[in-house]
Amino acid sequence: MHFFLSTILQSTSFSSKLKSLDFYLETLEQMAVHYGPRIIVGIIALSIGLWLIRKLSHGLTTLLMARNVDKSLVPFVRSVLSIFLKATLILSVLSFMGFNTTSFITALGAVGLAVALALQGSLSNFAGGVLILMFKPFRVGDFIEAGGHKGSVREIQILYTTIITPENKKVVIPNGSLSNKDVINYTAEDNRRIDLKIPIAHGSNIMEAKKILQSIVDSDEKILKDPKPVIGIHDISSGGINMDFLFWVKRINLGEVQYSVYEKIALEFEKAKISFTTDSTEIHVHTGTDKED
Repeated sequence: MHFFLSTILQSTSFSSKLKSLDFYLETLEQMAVHYGPRIIVGIIALSIGLWLIRKLSHGLTTLLMARNVDKSLVPFVRSVLSIFLKATLILSVLSFMGFNTTSFITALGAVGLAVALALQGSLSNFAGGVLILMFKPFRVGDFIEAGGHKGSVREIQILYTTIITPENKKVVIPNGSLSNKDVINYTAEDNRRIDLKIPIAHGSNIMEAKKILQSIVDSDEKILKDPKPVIGIHDISSGGINMDFLFWVKRINLGEVQYSVYEKIALEFEKAKISFTTDSTEIHVHTGTDKED
């Protein structure tokens, strides 16, 4: 009797297992019928999308190189575009296959917002670096004035720009500041103008002073004759007469001509007995190629 009951129980348990197995197989079959085509289409779409992204990234690289975009910016832009497109593609494929991506996108957006707020200053510098590398208001080697500093640009990085001052000081300036404020590029133009204000005492021979300044222009080959130099009286005060001496030089000759002209003025005025006033001589250097008004 005991053996008979045991056999019945075992057969009942086995039958139950068979029913459970049939249920799982049936469920799996239904899922395969329902999701199978979507999975296959999703895999095909993912493969084609990745191939298109590779082609697009390659085309973008070729375009940027053809437009002479800075080489350090090209791989970065390519990577950012590739990551963005791949993430969009994967989310689209998962959504097509029936997965709920809403919560994932929401969580990703929240994380992105938190990171953006935490790195607000760095993101500003990053955006500034991209603008500088793309539009090139200055290049490595240019002499610029920015952020209260003057110097030669040594390095342009994605977040910071490094300049070396004439005193050989290293200054690191955030790119966010450089992209949002005025930057003076002294190297942008080939020709530069030197403006001298020469104060001479009352009673000095003005015509002789003008003749000396004109002779300096005529005898110095490094002073450009076009645009025409300007020699004239700027103003008259109780302290003396201020004369303007404005002339153009090639940028590469700026320092040499500046010191040479000062020396010639001092020597020639001394010979002609033309006295300077006690006011300090001022020099202003301007960039450009336009003629004088």
